[in-house]
Amino acid sequence: MLLLAIAAPVQASDPVGIYALIDRVILEPNGTAADRIQVWGVFALAEGRGDTYLPARRGYLYYALDPRRPEVCRKEWADFRAMAGTGQAVGFGGRYLPKGRIRKATEKPEVTDAYPVGWGLVRVLNRHLGPQIQRELKSVPPEK
Repeated sequence: MLLLAIAAPVQASDPVGIYALIDRVILEPNGTAADRIQVWGVFALAEGRGDTYLPARRGYLYYALDPRRPEVCRKEWADFRAMAGTGQAVGFGGRYLPKGRIRKATEKPEVTDAYPVGWGLVRVLNRHLGPQIQRELKSVPPEK
């Protein structure tokens, strides 16, 4: 007897959890021994499976250092600082990890979210979702 295996088409999923245009970064309590970070800018958070993202929103993310991977967090946070204000979109975190909450500029930073250590920071290029994500992020008007 001959058994035939039928392969169903597989939909690739974008593994990135958060796309961002970073305006500024605040490290707490300071830049050399930070255990918290405020990342200000425009963010599009992954939703569900595949390539879907929530509409981009302006505000800030407030994260605490992952105590199991402090060196990784601090390296990524240094990269955020280097990218702040450049207009270069970046992806980070993981689609299926907790992403944190986008806070309004008027909201006081109190309770942190866990920093989503994922695949590292990914520069958004002009392929796959790149052009669409960059247009979405850049379409959000600056704060008044």
